[in-house]
Amino acid sequence: MKMTRTSSRKQQHVNISLTKDVAFRAKSSGFDRWDFLHNALPEINLSDIDSSAVFLGKKVSLPFIISSMTGGYAKAEQINRQLAEVCAQKKIAMGVGSQRQASENTRYHRSFSVVREAAPDIPVFGNMGAAEVSRLRDASSILRLIDLIQADGFAVHLNPLQEFLQPEGETNFSGVLDGIELLAKALPVPVIVKEIGAGISAEVARRLINVGVSIIDVAGAGGTSWAGVEIVRRRMEPEMKPRRNGAPHKKLKHSNAELFWDWGIPTVDALKSVSLLKNDSPSLKIIASGGISNGIHCAKSIALGADFTASAMSVLQALAHGGTASAIALLDQWEWELKGAMFLTGSCSIAELQKQRLFLRT
Repeated sequence: MKMTRTSSRKQQHVNISLTKDVAFRAKSSGFDRWDFLHNALPEINLSDIDSSAVFLGKKVSLPFIISSMTGGYAKAEQINRQLAEVCAQKKIAMGVGSQRQASENTRYHRSFSVVREAAPDIPVFGNMGAAEVSRLRDASSILRLIDLIQADGFAVHLNPLQEFLQPEGETNFSGVLDGIELLAKALPVPVIVKEIGAGISAEVARRLINVGVSIIDVAGAGGTSWAGVEIVRRRMEPEMKPRRNGAPHKKLKHSNAELFWDWGIPTVDALKSVSLLKNDSPSLKIIASGGISNGIHCAKSIALGADFTASAMSVLQALAHGGTASAIALLDQWEWELKGAMFLTGSCSIAELQKQRLFLRT
């Protein structure tokens, strides 16, 4: 099967993420600045701690999501099947990568539909990029994508930084909010809006809430730099084909592009600002992602205002190095760390963890 330009790019993204150092260089997610107030008298039994939550109407064992990652090329089928198997075993939620390819060609359907086949009972959400959503005239194409994976929710990913640095990227982001509003009104499942590593500010979150978005993934800076991924990709393919709209690609010097490697709002800063909006929008659910690399980060996210946490690259790397067993072992470790933080703060449930105090290190 000959790969399309989009399919090739998706595979390049995964390969670069697994083989190159594309983490933020001078900016962290911010979790290291905060500590829990230790409870020396927790008065609970570790074995009684309940870390379960409800996401998209389904009970999950942990407030953790394997975040939107890949799909739309041949090898993605195996990756998505394995990720779904991991989620099914751990009883956690999963988001699929951008379904743009599936919307354009049925030969890519299998790389997405395999998720529901491997994990029939977990919460699953679909995904489409902001630029594609801005061009929607109705929700029919998205409804087909939802049906393809029997999705419980649908995510729109905002990635202006990545598109700006991508030689063939789509930089017309006008009309995105209108497209999101269309979906929020027309879809039978909740609409999730997420960044991919540059963060969502309180002002942007407020605009999303006003058009009907009920779940926001702040996806802040501090983990994988997708600017870094595109910069590395640009080095690997200096002579790239024109952008999808026919315009020539942006001829930026590598040194100039490097200025954007660390662009973005750190995860904790985005989370704290967006969580304040719950005062006026109590039904808002917040996902914290971007640099989540252990169970303590998960626990801190919950205490700082998140309802769920998510990660993509850490799980993908574990999967690449040791298959599903390695990915499950990683999540088992994170679960142990999360429950350890709950025990040491006297939190028997996620609701109690959300009430815990953290203090800023001096």
